[in-house]
Amino acid sequence: MAEKHVPSKNYTGGPHGVGNPDDLSLRKLELQVLIPKRVRERSRKEKCVKEVEAFSKCCSSSGFLMVTKCRNENSEMKECLTKWFNNPEFVEECKQEYLAERSEYRRTGIGKGSRAPVGTNRIGSNM
Repeated sequence: MAEKHVPSKNYTGGPHGVGNPDDLSLRKLELQVLIPKRVRERSRKEKCVKEVEAFSKCCSSSGFLMVTKCRNENSEMKECLTKWFNNPEFVEECKQEYLAERSEYRRTGIGKGSRAPVGTNRIGSNM
C-alpha cells in the first residue's frame, strides 16, 4: 500500500488553508522555476524593452531569413536579458515581490490574476 504524502503545515495552514502568510521559506519549484520566470518576464517587459522590440521588428520584417538577418538584434537582446538574469539585486527584488504576492494570496485567498476567493467559482457560489 502506498504511503500518503502529508504536506508541511507551511503549505496547508493559514486563514484559507493555502499556507502560512508569514512563512518566507521557498520550495524548490519556486526557487528554480517561478522566480527565474518572473526575472525573465520583468527583464523582457521592463529592462530590455528596446532590444526586444528591435528583435521582434527585425523578425517580422525578415520572414524566413530572420535566422541570418537578425543575429545582431538577437545577440543584443540575449546579452541584455542575461545581464539582468545574473544581476543579484534584481533577482532579489523579484524574489521579494514574489514573496509579497504569495503572502497576500495566503492571507486573503485571492490571487493577483483573479479576484474570486479560494473555493468559489467566478459567480461566487461554492463548488
